[in-house]
Amino acid sequence: MLIYNAKLITNERPNRILEGQAVLIRDGLIQKVGPEQVMLVENAAEERLDARGQYVMPGNICAHTHFYGAYARGMAIPGPAPADFPEILAKLWWGLDKALSMEDVYYSAMVCIADAIRHGTTTLVDHHASPNAIAGSLDAIASAVEESGVRASLCYEVTDRDGPERAKAGIAENVRFIQRIQSGGGAGGRLSALFGLHASLTLSEETLEACRHANQTGAGFHIHVAEHSVDQYDSLEKSGLRVIDRLERHGILGPETIAVHAVHVDAKEIEILARSGTWVTHQPRSNMNNAVGLPQVEAMLRMGIKVCLGNDGFSNAMWEEWKAAYLGHKLINGDPRRMNGALLAEMALYNNASLAGRLFGVPVGVIEPGAVADLIFVDYHPYTPLTGDNLPWHIVFGFHESMVTTTIVAGKVLMLDRQLTTIDEEALARKVREVVPAAWERYVRFASKTV
Repeated sequence: MLIYNAKLITNERPNRILEGQAVLIRDGLIQKVGPEQVMLVENAAEERLDARGQYVMPGNICAHTHFYGAYARGMAIPGPAPADFPEILAKLWWGLDKALSMEDVYYSAMVCIADAIRHGTTTLVDHHASPNAIAGSLDAIASAVEESGVRASLCYEVTDRDGPERAKAGIAENVRFIQRIQSGGGAGGRLSALFGLHASLTLSEETLEACRHANQTGAGFHIHVAEHSVDQYDSLEKSGLRVIDRLERHGILGPETIAVHAVHVDAKEIEILARSGTWVTHQPRSNMNNAVGLPQVEAMLRMGIKVCLGNDGFSNAMWEEWKAAYLGHKLINGDPRRMNGALLAEMALYNNASLAGRLFGVPVGVIEPGAVADLIFVDYHPYTPLTGDNLPWHIVFGFHESMVTTTIVAGKVLMLDRQLTTIDEEALARKVREVVPAAWERYVRFASKTV
């Protein structure tokens, strides 16, 4: 396929905006970027896609999400509203995940993926939990990924909160799925796998050791870290160590591991994260919604930590996370100079792309030969100059997800002129509305026990 009549935003370092250039895609990869008139002649037999003068850029990447969170939209929590994050976990999420059937696992992934395609998010790193449907749950999500055409990394959340047998089942599900991916069961390279852990808060010393010993595959871990101060106090009580120190002792950290949130970490923990090469993901909308505070992202970046941007199960409209981070850090610090656009680009463009490249073993998130052809068309009409240097501020103050008209992953068009091509959205929504009420009824039974 040859994409022409486009303004290319390459997301290189330094970022460039190219006009009069065309992109040739073969076998799911960008093969060549060159002068449009020459490319049209040289590739006359190729299928052509006219971008109609729109911006063509790499698809957005979400470094941490929860597909099953889709079922929480509009759901009422029994009893008084949760007063803090531990109550949110107990009253909302730990009831909802128990309520999920295998059918729910599949459909919650499908609706989140449809949302991602529509909003220009082409790569997602998911973190899953369904204590009453563990074995095969990652295959159910993988089916949604395969059918829809997106790119995703999956894991199952190991935890002790549902008893030792379910913890063992979670370990087994991670190991089985990682082995499946490593043996070639990865949707043509669009699937990867991590070893999921919930948080230090719900993991005993014995289970952490069991996970480390079970994970002999080379895959990294994907774990929530110090999202709330309760995680630190629990870790100190269990081990005499703060969360990051505890995870380091158990061999959980490293250049393949993702530490999610890291809101309540101290200077020493930041140093350990930097030294170990562990990735950190920032989810500003979630942090503000749960009133847990915001992490010291700027300090982490200064220390050399590759901080990425995720959404923690919010809508897969990643430019909304840009805006939340841009505004939230200014507010919490009382300083309009904090969290500038260049730092946002460092997280959302470059670090997210580096993480995705590590997970999938091929360049992701850049328009250059050899990179995956994961692209979006953006119908944006700036009334001030748009350059590679000022793009972050255009994204914060000008871009909107409704401007995404076409989404392409691995050279396959998943949405064309705002019409999804691999998912029947109307039929999907109708089906999910049929199955969600039963899941909500099960949730109420579980959640009512905590009220």
